[in-house]
Order: sequence, then structure tokens, then C-alpha cells
Amino acid sequence: MRWESSHQLDILAAAIDSEVTRHASIPSAVELNPEVLALLRAPEGGQTGLRPAANRFLQKLNDNLGGPAIFVLDTQGKVIASSDWIFSDNLLGSDLSYMPFFRDAVAGTPARHYAVDKVRHEAGYFFAKPIRDENEEWRVIGVAVVKSSIRESERRWLSQEAPALIVDNNGVVLLASPPEWRYATLQAQSHETLEKISRDQFAGLPLGEVSLDIDLAGADDGAVVSLPRHLRGDVGPQTGARPFLAVARNLPDTAWRIVVFSDLRPVAMQAGTHAALAAAAIGCLMLGLLYLNQRRRLAKGREEARAMLEQANRELEQKVEARTADLSDAVSRLQSEVAERQRAEQTLRAAQDELVQAAKLAVLGQMATGITHEMSQPLGAIQTLSANAAEFMRRGDAATAEKNLAIVGQLAEQMGGIIGPLKTFARKSPAVPSAVDVARAVDAALFLFDQRLRKHNVVVDKDFGSEPLIAWCDANRLQQVLVNLIGNAIDAMADSAQRRLQFVASRSSGQRIALFVSDTGSGFDDAALARLFEPFFTTKQPGEGLGLGLTISRDILRDFGGDLLAAPAPEGGARFTILLPTAPMAPPVEEAA
Repeated sequence: MRWESSHQLDILAAAIDSEVTRHASIPSAVELNPEVLALLRAPEGGQTGLRPAANRFLQKLNDNLGGPAIFVLDTQGKVIASSDWIFSDNLLGSDLSYMPFFRDAVAGTPARHYAVDKVRHEAGYFFAKPIRDENEEWRVIGVAVVKSSIRESERRWLSQEAPALIVDNNGVVLLASPPEWRYATLQAQSHETLEKISRDQFAGLPLGEVSLDIDLAGADDGAVVSLPRHLRGDVGPQTGARPFLAVARNLPDTAWRIVVFSDLRPVAMQAGTHAALAAAAIGCLMLGLLYLNQRRRLAKGREEARAMLEQANRELEQKVEARTADLSDAVSRLQSEVAERQRAEQTLRAAQDELVQAAKLAVLGQMATGITHEMSQPLGAIQTLSANAAEFMRRGDAATAEKNLAIVGQLAEQMGGIIGPLKTFARKSPAVPSAVDVARAVDAALFLFDQRLRKHNVVVDKDFGSEPLIAWCDANRLQQVLVNLIGNAIDAMADSAQRRLQFVASRSSGQRIALFVSDTGSGFDDAALARLFEPFFTTKQPGEGLGLGLTISRDILRDFGGDLLAAPAPEGGARFTILLPTAPMAPPVEEAA
């Protein structure tokens, strides 16, 4: 009997699914229609002229498909176009925002729902699909809905001899044979719940006037339920409830369940006889088999678990050993690379320090003639004054001898002022950052080139503003950079009619000090500018330079968080920009000279 009920259930389910879902793809066609899209895109006041074209399209589509109604809703749930516009009881202007299918579709999810509309009070199955506008990043601008008729399904149900019904997820009977069960409930529900379901889905029709009081739990595989006589439509003197076999199945893509009831009276006595004879033997046999099977399963499970645990333990040990070895090798390689890089860095810094010191000594060598000239005059005067002082002392003129010795002391102090900056500049010392006055550093560098600047008639302009500019760097290294730039500028202006060296310093953005060093020399072209900081590249004649000065100067500045930039000067020549970090606090300023 269960097989017969299941077969009957399959036939009914296939028929209902075919009847209900044959219009499921229509909303997709509505979504692509340009008249519908134009109507939804238009503002509310501008839809009047676009509505007839959309109505005619929906009417033509509905006539070809034979459906009861196709309509379009805006995002507020109002029907703005409908295939039944020619009828007086059309859906135009109806507010369907309360319908569950609209709330799901306007949120972006296609929905299916059984409901009764408030205009015609006609039941149907609604397919809703969101309409998205590709011009507005696929935003939902409306909802396309097709209402599928269930009249043919009702005719099939009324022809059933055995009781059958379709129930939704709220426990409300939608279709039934006998027809008196329609809109009954499987279980008694509260009045407030029924009113809400009726208002949202059944257009206010009364629900739950009849309660079947049956439980369909387990009915997918068949369940026995009792139906009272007054609910079965029986005639005659029988009273009381009678058992039925209820077989239920969920309809695809819906929240419905279809249930077929089969009378159990023809098999009741036969089942009772067979049950009485076979119950004891089958029960004992099943218990024995279950016991043996359970013991075998438990023993097999324990053995499999033990084997799996041992295998997992072996694999884990192998992985740990392999990964430990890999990690040890990686650590060893990393340590070797770190040591090698540290040695390379130390070698590079030592070479850079040697190059810096060599550049200093080269500058001092270039200045040797000027220094000799500066020193020869004070030394000659000291020699003359010393001889005079000795002669005056021999004559007993101590006052005049004292004046001569005082002048000798002043000349010695003057020579110390010349030698002191040279000693500071030539000193080989580690780079230690400190607070350095940029103006004093420039003055110290210019002092070293005093003779060359005067010899070549170079005019020096300085503009450091009213406030002192304190940079955070090594004074000796900064002086080396300035000496390199000043020496290059003097060489570049050798053939210039106007020789002007300009220093301008100011604070730039990002807590930096910008020192601009400009000259009126020959400058450089774009090709030279692109390679200016390459090692061993120089614009001087062969034998006049190695091409390392600018490279070393930029590396020196970058070690202290600064930089060296080059560009053509606005009025011709070259302009170098020295970027220096400002001192973090206000420590004592280191003398640059």
C-alpha cells in the first residue's frame, strides 16, 4: 500500500510541479524589455507616457503564454505596469509591498510564493525576480512578477478518490480533496498568527476554521494518522476516528508538501495477523544480529583507530625531522649570508672613509700654495720682530721690545687661526651625528677656499635667514660635502665671465633643511645629469678627477638621513640641493670650524 501511495504521490507531484513552474522563466524576459526598463528608470511624475508601451508588452507576452497575469512593481511595491490593464479589475496601482515575494525580490533575491491578491481574491503562485539597472551598477530598480494559475491543479485534486492535500510552510492547506479542507490548518494555531498569515498571504480570507489535528512528522517515509469522520466526508452510522497511511513529499523549489492519505482498513487485519506470528521470532533474530554486528563494528573501529593513530604518529615524526633539518640548514645559510653582508658593509664603509680622507688630503694639497703664501708673511714678520726685540733688549729698551713681542704673539695667534681649521678638516674621525649650524659649516668650508676664491674673483652670496638652521649630522662630513661642491663650482666657473657662488638655506617640508648651492659655471646637459651620481663619471678633462666626489657626497648625506640632488640653475650653471634632517631637540651646537 505504501508503494501505491508513493506512486500516486509521484504522479500528483509531477503534475503540480509542471503546472506551477512552467511560467518560472517569464520574469527574466520582462527584465530585459527596454519599455519596462525605461518605465522603471523614469521619475514618478514622468511614467505616464511610458506606461502604455510596457502594458502592451506585458499583455502580448501573457497572451502568448496563457498565464493569468504578468506585472511590474516599483521599489515601493506599487504595480506600475500589468498585462490585465484592459480589464476593470486590473492590478494597476495596487500596493503589494506586504507580499513576502516582493520583500525578497526587492532585496535582490528571486522568490516564489503562493498568495491571494486583494483585487480579484484569486489564488495563484507568484514568481518574482528583481530587475537591475546596468546603468546604475546593477542596482535593483523594480520587480518583475508572473502569477501562475492553479485552476488545473484544483480540477485534478477534486477528481481524487483518496484524501489528499497540499500544505505550505505555515501549516495552511492550499489545495485539498475533499474541498472542505481548503484553508484548514494541520494543527490549531492562535488567532493572531492566523490573522497575520491571512493578511500577508490570503488577502484577509478566513483561515483555520477547520483544524485537521494531524502530525506529519516522518510522513516522508509514511506515517499513520487518524482522521475524524466529520473531516473525511463519510456517510453512514460510523463514528469515531479511523487510521490512514499518510505519505508526504516536498515539492521541488517550493515550501509546499503534498500529502496522500490511504485507508488502512483493508490491510489492518492482515497486518495484525502477520505481526502477531512474526514479531517474536523477528525480534529475537534482530536483537541477536544487532548484538553481533555491534560487537564486530566496535572491534573493527578500535583496530582502525589504533592503526590510524600509529600511522599519523609516524608521519608526524618524519615531518618534524624533515622540517627541523630544513630549518637548521636555512638558519646556517642565513647566518653565513648575514656575516658576509656585515663584512662587505664594513669593507665598503672603510673604503668610503679612505676615499673621504683621500679627498680631504687632495683638497689640502690643492690649497698648499695658498697656505704657504698666507703663512710666509706672518713668519717673515715674526723673524724681523724677534731680531728687533733682541736688539732693543740689548740696548735696554724693554718697552719697545715688549711691543715687538706682543705683535709676535698676535701673528702667532693669526697663524693658529689658519692652521686650526686645516687640522679639523684633515682629521680622520668616525661619523658621529650631532647638532650642526649650517651657516657655520658653510663659512668653514669657504675659509678653506679663501685663496682660490680671491684668485678667481668669485663673488660669494649667502642667505641663511634670520633664524639659525641646526641640522643633525656629522660636522666634519658635512664640511667635506661642501668642500667638494665648492671645489667643483670653482672649476666649472673657470671660463665664465661672471663668477658667482650662491648659498641659500631654508626649512623644507617634512622637518628637513634645504641648502641650495648654485654657481654660474658651464652647468650640465640632460645626458650628464642622468649619470651625474654614477661612480667614475665626470665632466672634467681626463686626469682632473676620478668621478667619485658626488657619489661619496650623496652617500655621506644619506647615512644621516639626508640626500643630494642636482639640477640646472634657473639663471644658468648648476644648482645642488643638500637635504639635511633637523636636530630633534636643541643640544649644544657643534662648531663646524
